[in-house]
Amino acid sequence: MKVKVISRSTDEFTRERSQDLQRVFRNFDPNLRPQEKAIEYVRALNAAKLEKIFARPFIGAMDGHIDAVSCMAKNPNYLKGIFSGSMDGDIRLWDMASRRTVCQFPGHQGAVRGLAASTDGRTLVSCGTDCTVRLWNVPVATIVESDDSSNCTAEPLAVYSGNNAFWDVDHQWDGELFATAGAQVDIWNHNRSQPINSFEWGTDTVISVRFNPGEPNLLATSASDRSITLYDLRVSSPARKLIMRTKTNSIAWNPMEPMNFTAANEDCNCYSYDARKLDEAKCVHKDHVSAVMDIDFSPTGREFVTGSYDRTVRIFQYNGGHSREIYHTKRMQRVFCVKFSCDASYIISGSDDTNLRLWKAKASEQLGVLLPRERKRHEYHEAVKNRYKHLPEVKRIVRHRHLPKPIYKAASLRRTMTEAERRKEERRKAHSAPGSVATEPLRKRRIIQEVE
Repeated sequence: MKVKVISRSTDEFTRERSQDLQRVFRNFDPNLRPQEKAIEYVRALNAAKLEKIFARPFIGAMDGHIDAVSCMAKNPNYLKGIFSGSMDGDIRLWDMASRRTVCQFPGHQGAVRGLAASTDGRTLVSCGTDCTVRLWNVPVATIVESDDSSNCTAEPLAVYSGNNAFWDVDHQWDGELFATAGAQVDIWNHNRSQPINSFEWGTDTVISVRFNPGEPNLLATSASDRSITLYDLRVSSPARKLIMRTKTNSIAWNPMEPMNFTAANEDCNCYSYDARKLDEAKCVHKDHVSAVMDIDFSPTGREFVTGSYDRTVRIFQYNGGHSREIYHTKRMQRVFCVKFSCDASYIISGSDDTNLRLWKAKASEQLGVLLPRERKRHEYHEAVKNRYKHLPEVKRIVRHRHLPKPIYKAASLRRTMTEAERRKEERRKAHSAPGSVATEPLRKRRIIQEVE
């Protein structure tokens, strides 16, 4: 007589490479698990609390400058490198992994106001208040072999002189042209000693310039007359101009949606615009309590980072009205420049206290190599947190941030003023003839006029 028996191999019931944990097979039928939602809610709550416990965004400071850090530039061809320029004319190339200076570029006699690297990462363009633009050759061997303790010193390839101070510079994403901002917008070529083209619309100083990542011939500028202007290199005159109520300090194009750009404004807000329709902002990003000095988009295009005069760095969703993260330290002073790293994992900020600081883009992210089971655990925690993020307890924990007392009081005061202004507007509307008081949303209210 033949007897059939059930036989199971041990390998099917234990974890790979070890025999310590037995594999459990679950039946996912919801009728068998009536407490599933309650259990997942508790897990989401615990995941939100664990995120706060493990939030350690600050990695370290890069100390070396002896004056305020005024500008920074990424090297597109080298992940670990970041260029920084200071108010005393010093330009440095940093290795972010070891947090030390790799190379120095001496030559400017005044404050360095703008830095930009070419797409191949071999040429650096700098400009400053000493009315000069300098081209530098980036030593690739020094970057790759950055273990050497001695710093290299580079010599400028070319020095171009102007009649006025330069306030910003940006290199074309694909090409050999670069643009400088000052009394006018000048377009330069690497092989010419004079600008090949100049644009001027009004008489005020242009303070920032940015090339479009998708269309190489399109660039946006902001000026001290509160204007934002779009230029096209293929035509002889500027394309469009937008005048706001307050000055725009910096502009950043969205690399994944090149028709959209975000402007960092003096009125504590950032405004996202569609370059094809400038009559109103797509989104207003609020939370800062002082002027926003610089802005930079993540390479993914889903987030951007801002640095402000209120001594904080904030991270916003590209379509979110409020910041998802705020970074600050006791010693950090006014933040003049911020950058996302080329892999969207880190943030670099340069401030008035001569330091560059390195932050994690996700405050509670675990650095180093993750095991597959750890990665799955993090992904599961993120998923349950997103599923229950609208519930009051989870929402309160996720949104809560400890703020320095001056910022907390300033934010509270701003809320009081905004609420008072809203009440005043409502009462004026209620006691006026119907339709006599026009109410404009904030997206339109900050724009004075649009000039073709």
